[in-house]
This record gives sequence, C-alpha cells and structure tokens, in this order.
Amino acid sequence: MRILHKINIAVALLFLVTFTLSCSNTTNTDLKSGIWRAALLNKDAVEIPFVFELKNINGKYVMEIHNAEERLIVDQIELVGDSIKITMPFYDSEFMLANMGDSLIGRWTKNYESYKMEMPVIAHFNSQERFKVQNRNVNSDFIGTWSSTFINEDKTDTSTAIAEIRIVDNKIYGTFLSTTGDYRYLEGLTDGNKMYLSAFDGSHVYLFTADITNNNTELVNGVFYSGYKSKQTWSAKYDQYAKLPDADNLTFLKENYDELTFEFKNIDGKLISLKDDAYKNKVVLIQIMGSWCPNCIDETNYLVPFYNANKNSGVEVIGLCYERSEDFLVASKNVKNLKTRLSIPYELLIAGTNKKGNVNESLPMLKNFVAFPTLIIIDKKGKVRKIHTGYSSPATGKHYVEFKAEFESFIKKLLSEI
Repeated sequence: MRILHKINIAVALLFLVTFTLSCSNTTNTDLKSGIWRAALLNKDAVEIPFVFELKNINGKYVMEIHNAEERLIVDQIELVGDSIKITMPFYDSEFMLANMGDSLIGRWTKNYESYKMEMPVIAHFNSQERFKVQNRNVNSDFIGTWSSTFINEDKTDTSTAIAEIRIVDNKIYGTFLSTTGDYRYLEGLTDGNKMYLSAFDGSHVYLFTADITNNNTELVNGVFYSGYKSKQTWSAKYDQYAKLPDADNLTFLKENYDELTFEFKNIDGKLISLKDDAYKNKVVLIQIMGSWCPNCIDETNYLVPFYNANKNSGVEVIGLCYERSEDFLVASKNVKNLKTRLSIPYELLIAGTNKKGNVNESLPMLKNFVAFPTLIIIDKKGKVRKIHTGYSSPATGKHYVEFKAEFESFIKKLLSEI
C-alpha cells in the first residue's frame, strides 16, 4: 500500500485548501450523511487516516469519529458561508472545510497558548477502509504483548512502552502503555508483513507503521508519526511477560510529609481547601488533570460513575486542573466545558498551568511528578495512602480490568477503616 506521498502533493493540497475555501461557487450546502474516510497530512506529506460517520439528526449534523471501540461524538458543526466549521468538544481544535459533494477539503487547527498547529485534511464519502491494503487477511500471530523501544528523530532520547495488540472483526486494535499513560484507541490492519495503526481524537494524531519479521516475534523499521512534525523510530519484541514500572511508586511524598495541603479557586472563583468540612472523615481522591489531556478525560469517564456510586459511602473527589492558559477566565471556561460535557459532579479547581515544574511548585510536598493524570488517594484521617501515576484506559484491555479491580478493592479497604 501507499501512504507516503511526495511533498509536492502536500503543497498542492495546501494550495487547493486555500483556493476552495475562498471560492463560493464550488461548494455544496448539504453534507452527505454516512461513512467518510479522512486523512490528515503531516510535514512529510504522510497520510494519517481516520474514519468518521456524519449523521443528520432532525436537521442537525453530528460527527462520530471511530477509533477502535471508541465513538467520539462531535455536535458543534456549523455552515459558515461556503465552509463547514467543526469544533471538537475538547482540546481547543477545529476543522474548517470546503464541501465538494463527495469530498471535504480543508484544514484542521489545534490551538495552543502561544501558537497554532495546522494540518491539511481531505475526506472522501462512502469510503470505509482506514487503510487500503492488498492482503486483507489479518496476521493472527501478530496479537499479544510487545516490549517496545522508541527513539526520537535526532537520537537524543529513548523511551520504552508495552504494546497490546488484539484482533476484532478482522482488524487490529491496540495501544501502547507507558509510565505516563497509554496511547488510547488505535485501529488498523496488517498487510502481509506490514502493520499499520492510527488514531485521531481531536488532540492526538497518531500513525504507527512497522515490518513484522522473525516468525512474527519482532517488529522492525517502525515509524511513529505524531501531529504535524513529530517522528520517531521504534521496534518491538514479542514478550508476554513485559511489564512497566509500578505506577504506584513513581511519584511520592517528600520525606517528613504524610499529608497534602492546598487551597485553589474552583471554576466559579470560590476558594476550596482539602481542610473544608465537606472532606473531613472522607476518603478523598485528588485527580491531577487538565482539560487538554485525553488520558485525564478517560480517567474522568471512569471516576464520575464511581463517585456517583460511592459518594454516599464516604468517597469524595477533587480535580486539580493544570491548564494551558495562565488566564483564570480562559482556564475556567475550558474546565467548565469539560465539567458540562462529562457531567462531572465533583469540584474542579484551577490549580495552575501545565508547564513543567508547576505541579511540584503548587504542591511542594510532592516529589518526582511525571504525568497527567496522577491520582492521589487520601484516607479518612487525611493521610496520603497511595499515589498512582498515569491511567490505563479501556483501550489497554486487561490492564484496565486489573487497575479497576485493585483500585476499587483499595478504596473499599479505606472505607472500612475507623
């Protein structure tokens, strides 16, 4: 298959994007409902594909992005003049597209605090295959657990991860687990001795490619594309016993500390403290998070129903949000949107920004903070009993099941303590 195109194609597409968005007589007023295949192009003109479904529900368009089992609902779709504006529910990103009937052509923009990342995008109607391959049969020997190594483009940094691969409906689903969290829902195919996995969730733009070799026990010549310009090489070996460092021992309290103290404003500007009456004699979960963080949203989607089921038993949750913007009004607006979208019933506080070192600065009793999200578990006496780094989402399969079982058993034990 061909997913690598010459750079002049990307240049031509960028020109076409600008041209079509400025020409009113080439666009259509109606969007076609059904399955679409989209491809974002990075700086090397590599296609990073994803699939979505457009629905017209009582005259209102809704976009459903498919990543393995995940269905991401996008309901902010506007016709702006001759263009289509699609605002993602999280992560401050959007599409601006020209409707050409059977195709949509435009750009995707992700807004950061001080800059914008833009990627050309083209989508085709009634195209359901994420990857176009010659050999449609999935290599069943490819499934399982893989110990993986990633090297950045200038070879100055090496990191490790665990890949979990499985087969669903003749497709491969999987993810990579690292000490800072997982890569969420990846979907793809094998094509002979080639493998392809990709995902788009409004924040992450991922494509993994590699060659399967050595009797299906090694992955070589791997390339990991992320966003517009990030590129790493990677390799992996099949290892059913591969494990990451214990997530409960990566971040911890400094010597002579056994409690957590803080006072931050909630999204309405009210100061909230762990010493408030609402949290006395309760098992309190402190969720260090951000509205920009997909893994944090995965964790929140788990904690919300858990909290609703256990709040009457003495469990409380506080989300400490470290946002991209230093402006309280901007930060609180983004967090309010998150709270509304996910129906979060517990307090969310604006704790600072996500700049490196800010968490340790605002929570000086912590040592070696490494990842969003991080979950701090406090017992009824106010003592920190566990600090869990990262989150294993449902995309991780057995790791998610194991986390849930261990976490819920531990909370039950803390609730039983006098």
